[in-house]
Amino acid sequence: QVQLVESGGGLVQAGGSLILSCAASGRTFVDYVMGWFRQAPGKEREFVAAVSWIDGSTYYQDSVEGRSTISRDNAKNTVYLQMNSLKPEDTAVYYCAAADQRGTSYSANAYPDLTYDYWGQGTQVTVSS
Repeated sequence: QVQLVESGGGLVQAGGSLILSCAASGRTFVDYVMGWFRQAPGKEREFVAAVSWIDGSTYYQDSVEGRSTISRDNAKNTVYLQMNSLKPEDTAVYYCAAADQRGTSYSANAYPDLTYDYWGQGTQVTVSS
């Protein structure tokens, strides 16, 4: 059974930092792109960042690029999203997701539009002003 379990959310003041973790289990994810999405109250879910497990290619949404870093730890089967200089508009539930890229050659700029097959339950991030 595939599981993606997020952790690391919480309440943080504007300007602060958080590291979100996504522990993946239940299958081999080496051929997957791992993404982070978020959904704020009353808004649609949006792409935040993604990383290719096999080669580490990354892609970021414009609003987080430069203040966020996505990474993966192969030994721990875990993906991380470090977010710095947090803003109140970063407040949302953050979800981890996995997209199968076997047999494909997607470039990183395609990561937001991939079909993500597996999703976690989400972790709340609240940034106070």
